Amino acid sequence: MDFSLDRIIIKDLNVRTILGVDYWGRVKKQSVTVNLALYKDVRQAGQTDSLPFSINYSTVCKEVTAFAEKTSHESAEALAEGIAKICIKDCNAPKVTVRVEKLQALLHAALAGVEITRSAEDYVSLASNSDALPVSIHSSHDIVFVKDLRLSTIIGVRPWEREEKQVVVLNLTIYPQFRVKSLQNDVTTNPYDYQMVVRKISQHVGESKYLTIEACTTAVAHIALTECHVNKITVRVEKPNAITFASSAGVEITRSTFSLDDKMRRLALPYLNRARFELKKRVYGESACVDDVNEDDHIVFLALGSNMGDSIANIKKSLQLLEKNNNCKVLDTSYLYDTSPMYNVDQPRFVNAASFVVLQELRTLSYQVATSLSAEGLLEWLKAIERDMGRSSDLARNSPRVIDLDILFYDNIEYTSETLTIPHPRISEREFVLRPLNDIARDIEHPILLRTCNQLLSQLVGSPDYEANEHNVRKFMPIRSSKWFWGKKTFIMGVVNVTPDSFSDGGLFNTVEAAVAHAEKLVLDGADIIDIGGYSTRPNADEVDVDREMKRVIPVIRAIREKGHKDMIISIDTFRATVAEAAIAAGADIINDISGGTMDPRMYDVMARMDVPVCIQHTRGTPKTMGELTQYDDVIEDICYELCERVERAIRAGVKRWNIIIDPGIGFAKNAQQNLEILRRLRDMIGEDCPLEGFPCLVGPSRKAFIGAITQKPEAKMRVMGTAAACTACISGGADLLRVHDVKEMVDVVKVSDNIWRYK
Repeated sequence: MDFSLDRIIIKDLNVRTILGVDYWGRVKKQSVTVNLALYKDVRQAGQTDSLPFSINYSTVCKEVTAFAEKTSHESAEALAEGIAKICIKDCNAPKVTVRVEKLQALLHAALAGVEITRSAEDYVSLASNSDALPVSIHSSHDIVFVKDLRLSTIIGVRPWEREEKQVVVLNLTIYPQFRVKSLQNDVTTNPYDYQMVVRKISQHVGESKYLTIEACTTAVAHIALTECHVNKITVRVEKPNAITFASSAGVEITRSTFSLDDKMRRLALPYLNRARFELKKRVYGESACVDDVNEDDHIVFLALGSNMGDSIANIKKSLQLLEKNNNCKVLDTSYLYDTSPMYNVDQPRFVNAASFVVLQELRTLSYQVATSLSAEGLLEWLKAIERDMGRSSDLARNSPRVIDLDILFYDNIEYTSETLTIPHPRISEREFVLRPLNDIARDIEHPILLRTCNQLLSQLVGSPDYEANEHNVRKFMPIRSSKWFWGKKTFIMGVVNVTPDSFSDGGLFNTVEAAVAHAEKLVLDGADIIDIGGYSTRPNADEVDVDREMKRVIPVIRAIREKGHKDMIISIDTFRATVAEAAIAAGADIINDISGGTMDPRMYDVMARMDVPVCIQHTRGTPKTMGELTQYDDVIEDICYELCERVERAIRAGVKRWNIIIDPGIGFAKNAQQNLEILRRLRDMIGEDCPLEGFPCLVGPSRKAFIGAITQKPEAKMRVMGTAAACTACISGGADLLRVHDVKEMVDVVKVSDNIWRYK
């Protein structure tokens, strides 16, 4: 008989402790259930009824509860390791099994947690009360588990089962490979992020339509092995409504990377090329051309920072130098951020950004410092760019610098040398890195921390040590020589139509003198931007040739600049690349394209080359045809889809994310009810977790026909009060910029609305 299997059991001990973050990313005490099995030969205690031969479970409970409630832990694994050490060192248990259950770890699961088994032999010098780590940890019995994950999916072979989603219940048991990081510190493990695993599985199951539970179960195991860094997993999928007189029917399987065929095993390796194509798919969509990212290319995320000289120009120049070599392409950039310095706070504020870059294998580099874009070769290349831009190599750590270029991620590798660590070791503690990184890599997982960039940011801002300060990290757009901090106020764009046929003010300002005078008046009335247009885009408007449009707008822009209005922000309202390019050369600051780049194939290239803010608006067809193109399945979803497509095309052409403003296009290929729906649901387009989240939003409801129909005001200039109501709705929905004719009146509307909706 094996008396070593005797156990003293403590069941469902409830403790309160800080255990990582909760489902919503908050750091706060949570209810945790602990189950203990302390292995002890109880023969002597049982024969003599003698206390010294037993383990006092009351003492164990007190020790474990005190430890849990007085300490905080990054993961359930860390808490379980600490409890195991207490049971072995302080409570004289030769061996212990610790099960930690986190009750509200996941939104759709009963609980998640970890179970580990440790023995005294796993630790070094326990007799001398050493805090050393175990030399090796036998983890064959350690598991991470998710219990009763309830998901909705189409599953079954019968016709009625294909009509409506039904609930399936998943139980997951993951067998991790714990690893020792240090022999001096407390036990640390390489935890599995079960939130990441569950997120990927939930997304797949929710979108799947399997005929059999077997296929669903196999697919879940495959995702865990090939996409979630899991080495071995047991998956049980139950269908509660499968059989009338049984609670459920289901399938349970166990799979490991060794059970995959050769092809699948290669995909499961830690340095998988597949990750690059997942990134490509995320950026370019399903239709991405294989020429954009090849199998041998490297995907890199870089951090950029500057706080000396013209910081914005420094950021832009560093990206130009990065792309100077034909084998390097910047796929995407974050927004720009004005940030307070960290570590050494006695220095100027920074401008920070992040960049998403694809690097092809090189034979030679323009800086002649490396022969291939290995991680070390890339580092030398970036240092060469820093030197070329005037950064001294003998600067003190965390001191002001012209440009700072850091490698955040390089593919999904882990790498350490004397000069370089990948991923960057301080990503998780730097808001000025995580904010821009979330703009372009929100769902990319840290290969060591096994948390997405978004989860790392949530964990940082939810930590007890985080001090919220509106001046810490502020997103802005560079316009002319100023920084525009979106969200601080609602900006106003005043309209100057240099046309004889605009629906509202056609013919009033079609001379240079009249147009300039009107622009000056609008600025005095409170306009932040002047939008100058020479082509009426009202429905059924007549076409205007390029030369005539140029003769209308270019002289007005030049005259404004010649009169000394150097600070006036000018937008050119055109869908023609030639006109946009000439207007920027004449002194305009913004390109406002009502077609979002769809009516002139050269427009995206001009937007990228001019490197100025651009407004990408939604419309369909042309002014002649857009009135017939108002058929939408869901007007909000369809606008978002089409705008996202145009934004991606612009970014792909080289337009920087920090230069993009979006516009849902009130009145353009929309009927009256659709315009009202946009005003009602604007936040569904640009709000948190919405398709166009992050982009500043321009809306132009001013004097539009739908307002006239509602107010029964056929004359456009009599629609001021209706416009005011529409502008208020825009601000409540999160609009950052309003394009209006009646600037003076709308200034007061904005002031009151901002105090209601923005200044909370």
